[in-house]
Amino acid sequence: MSTRRHYITTTIPYVNARPHLGFALELVQADTLARHRRLRGDRVRLLTGTDDNSLKNVLAAEAEGVDVRTLVDRNADAFAALRTPLALSTDDFLRTSSDPRHRVGVERLWRRCATAGDLYRKEYSGLYCVGCEQFFTEDELVDGRCADHGTAPQRVTEENWFFRLSRYAGRLQELISGGALRVEPAARRNEVLAFLAGGLRDFSVSRSHTRARGWGIPVPGDPSQVVHVWWDALGNYVSSLGYGTDDPAYEQWWVTSERRTHLVGKGVVRFHAVYWPAVLLSAGLPLPTDVLVHGYLTVDGRKISKSGGAEVDPVALVDAFGTDAVRWWLLREVPRVGDADFTRDRLAARADADFAGGLGNLVHRVVTMVHRYRGGTVPALGGDRFAVEALLEACAAAPGGIDAALADHDFRGAVQAAWNIVEEANRCIDATRPWELARAERQGNAAAAERLDAVLTALVTACRVLGEELRPFVPGAAARIAERVSAVHGVLPPTRPLFPRLRQSTP
Repeated sequence: MSTRRHYITTTIPYVNARPHLGFALELVQADTLARHRRLRGDRVRLLTGTDDNSLKNVLAAEAEGVDVRTLVDRNADAFAALRTPLALSTDDFLRTSSDPRHRVGVERLWRRCATAGDLYRKEYSGLYCVGCEQFFTEDELVDGRCADHGTAPQRVTEENWFFRLSRYAGRLQELISGGALRVEPAARRNEVLAFLAGGLRDFSVSRSHTRARGWGIPVPGDPSQVVHVWWDALGNYVSSLGYGTDDPAYEQWWVTSERRTHLVGKGVVRFHAVYWPAVLLSAGLPLPTDVLVHGYLTVDGRKISKSGGAEVDPVALVDAFGTDAVRWWLLREVPRVGDADFTRDRLAARADADFAGGLGNLVHRVVTMVHRYRGGTVPALGGDRFAVEALLEACAAAPGGIDAALADHDFRGAVQAAWNIVEEANRCIDATRPWELARAERQGNAAAAERLDAVLTALVTACRVLGEELRPFVPGAAARIAERVSAVHGVLPPTRPLFPRLRQSTP
């Protein structure tokens, strides 16, 4: 195994409601990256969790008439339970309200920044969006409303602790423009650089104990304030590793990892590419190496959210269509830049075209021909590589193409790099017409027999490469493909349909 370490994280969602498909997108992307790096031999740690200490959670509990702990525990459990239906390979799951690692890490981070002289207290009045848990200026609003939530922010006036963000503008500009802190795609990096060029204002990092309803981590040395939810939440990336304790995981995964990668939605880029790195600079800690940004999922053009009315339950989707179909749509259909509109019909149509009609049909045809023409035994690839060179080249090129696309945070491109094998295999079948070679072989044509061996071997090789390279994307489907083209006592298993058509099995 490689000694390279790769630490991969998702954002941690508020638990004011149950999970939706928009967050499932981020989970599946992060899991795909983690599985891919493990497949290439790297040591990987994949973290997710829940942001329990939000005012949104407090208000949701009040609206429901339950205590905050009851609501937070119930909804956090629903997020943790996504591991099975989405086939996630997470190594850690941190809850900010109950994990004993978290508070000590947040407190230590706070004290390090205080020692650096970057925390001070002042009275402040601003426009606060509870949905975003963020202050906005008038010019950042759209017709006086939050662009994401469509709600008018509240006017909040209170005395808070502030962080000297303005001190770090120049250093952040250097790190991001120079690539030491990589923000992808380029459109998001340019947004961050434009934000930095406009000048940075210090930002509030606490709220009053009263306004927080007593929920959250108290500011060290100031029990009248609680740590603001964003400072609290961002700290999970190091608190989960035992920062603040003697746990060696912090040194192994944060200090010495070759890559420290955050996957985030486009609405929280500023927090992860500006605020969080500035806090780390203040505390004297290493920065993330990559901030990989995805767009939103929408339904009829409206962002999928827990509170915005456009909700899609990922567990219900898996129940209806299966894990692989849901993962495949998220990876195959969502662009590297921009949003993607979701419908159940689009998901079913993509799965039917690519699984039943593409992968399933190819594997079924190949295994059927091996049984029909060679008794189920895969022949050796001899010297005559009649019309299979392009297919073998596609098989050889796929791993590198997948590596390059995922390094560029292009999941759609990575899927296409694998799919090139399917397309080339079908072209190979059409060009070589194995059934005609078999007919010529029966008539005593030795050259046709040798060519048929080459074609069948190349096609089985293609299916085996697909079974290997698709493991990070659709682990269940990949395992089924691999099983169908793995010989048992020298013979391939009998063929049967791999993937049912979803449009026939769902209403």
